[in-house]
Amino acid sequence: MASPWLPKISPRPGVAWWTGAQYAQLLAPVQGAEAITAGFAAASTLGVQAVDPATLLVKLTHPTPYFLAILAHPATFPINRTVLAQHASSFAKPGLMVSNGAFVLTRWDFGSHLVAVRNHRYWNDAATHADGVEYYSITEPEAELRAFRSGAVDVTSTIPGARFAWIKQHLGQELHVAPQLGVYYLGLNLRRAPFARSPQLRRALSLVIDRERLVQAVTGTGESAAYTFVPAQTLNYSPPVPVYASWPMPRRIARARELLAEAGMLQSPPALELRYNSSELHGRIAIAVAEMWKQALGVDTTLHAEEFKVLLQDVDRGDVTQVFRASWLADYNDAYSFLQVLQSGFGINLPRYANAEYDALLAQAANEVDAGRRRALLEHAEEVMIADQPLIPLYFYVAKHLVSARVQGWRDNAMNVVYSKQLMKDSSNRATAGDAR
Repeated sequence: MASPWLPKISPRPGVAWWTGAQYAQLLAPVQGAEAITAGFAAASTLGVQAVDPATLLVKLTHPTPYFLAILAHPATFPINRTVLAQHASSFAKPGLMVSNGAFVLTRWDFGSHLVAVRNHRYWNDAATHADGVEYYSITEPEAELRAFRSGAVDVTSTIPGARFAWIKQHLGQELHVAPQLGVYYLGLNLRRAPFARSPQLRRALSLVIDRERLVQAVTGTGESAAYTFVPAQTLNYSPPVPVYASWPMPRRIARARELLAEAGMLQSPPALELRYNSSELHGRIAIAVAEMWKQALGVDTTLHAEEFKVLLQDVDRGDVTQVFRASWLADYNDAYSFLQVLQSGFGINLPRYANAEYDALLAQAANEVDAGRRRALLEHAEEVMIADQPLIPLYFYVAKHLVSARVQGWRDNAMNVVYSKQLMKDSSNRATAGDAR
């Protein structure tokens, strides 16, 4: 389905509109990719060529230091053309899917259970430790915790935040909490009032949010306060943290009220609506933020919880949303993975932010060979964006997993990606901290 977030460009006559994918710009560094995405060129002009059965040649339009990391993103995974042509709607099912990973899918109970067995044709099969992996789709963190404690699963995808203290006390040796390249933020709809022409209001709302209080009293599982969009753990990058981050709250509130006065809103601040996808945690964060806005600025906020798909549709429409809960997880460990999201016309630029200076800085960074100058350009770009405040960062994520003592090879990392092929289960070590209950 074509995305309404993509620029409306008329393709050249005789050339098909190849894609409306929101992620199309991820591959913009590939020679010819942007022209093909916009419908101005045929797919055959893409700078990708299979030189021989074992060699893929990719030509880039400019130096892209993170390009190898892009190739680890699911959007670039290969699909067998013959199987896709013959089984368009079922090419990923067991027995049909042709894959090149360390495991082969043998069972798929949709929305419930996956089973994969070792692929002895994998190029590095000798380094694979497990003979198979089972994946379970468990939507409730509490249910996942119960499955872990019973031994039904060896690794969890997350933990229930409300049980963090108990888990830390009773399962501390199996608990893994590590910084993750992801940010939780409030998006501001720049296409409609009151945010469209009032950067003062946007900055004022950001100033009075006590992020430290949020991560300590509301989330409480190791998250860190966010004043920038790009996390500090990002490779070769130093986020431009605004000076007010170190101010005491009374000074921040005073400055926020000055900004509202400049915007002519101090005596009659606008009422806002904050939409978020239904979740106990999102609800508590929304309530806390609304109270901070009310106490510091007199802003009344209506809270509206809805299903995630409905929220996305509302944000997409733009005419029913003022403030919305959103997040971004890096596709690769580079500041550009965050900053590109807010580039004009980018498919998932949810606030619809557009700033010519910001775009120009990103374009210069994309073509910069010198690592130091590239870093300076990206940091300057974020500084420009933070001054505009098209969104309000609240906190940076942490990856939270329970990993059984029987599992060896687990390595925490900023991308929160651990490959099953690297893990090994010691069946002789059956005791876990969860057994002592």
